[in-house]
Amino acid sequence: MPSPSTLALYVATATIVLLVPGPAVLYVVSQGVRHGARAGVTAVLGIHVGTLVQVAAAVAGLSWLLLSSAFAFTVVKYVGAAYLIYLGVRALLTRQNAEMVEVGEPKSAARLFSEGILVNILNPKLALFFLAFLPQFVDPARGAVTVQIAVFGLVFVALGLCTDAGYALLAGAVGPWLRRSTRFLRGERYVVGCTFIGLGVVAALTPGRHDR
Repeated sequence: MPSPSTLALYVATATIVLLVPGPAVLYVVSQGVRHGARAGVTAVLGIHVGTLVQVAAAVAGLSWLLLSSAFAFTVVKYVGAAYLIYLGVRALLTRQNAEMVEVGEPKSAARLFSEGILVNILNPKLALFFLAFLPQFVDPARGAVTVQIAVFGLVFVALGLCTDAGYALLAGAVGPWLRRSTRFLRGERYVVGCTFIGLGVVAALTPGRHDR
């Protein structure tokens, strides 16, 4: 098991990483603003089921494979980038007026949950994060490396649930006010769509260790 000092340092560093907006935060906030805090929290749960999959992959050595195999990394990287770009294009092509946003049917919980899972499963940067970040805190002298990685991964998920839920609740609180703003309604889909597309392009262009 990690030492208390190492775990404390990891918690502080991981919290900072989680608070920096990325694909997961953007998805949670956009759903919270559009459909309310409950939708945002549902998206958070899906996001971190996806994170659990990444943690399991890290424990099983898939993250190592993604960086040791140029082909495997490339496949995951481009699938993840394509999904982000798809979300962005879909947001840009969705035309909604004020009344539709205000009273329209929200996404189902199942859809929010499943989309959240995909956002983080298909995020190669998360796999890179686990492989490049976690080893800095693993000490073979403290016990089995796989157990330590699992502990750090579960701590990351727990922290992410807290930080992303905070984003979801904040988005849900300001959502009703923003949805009454015609200017916001006209510009929101462009901001969300272009940001997702930009994140997808950045993910596609992010080099692996084979490219450096």
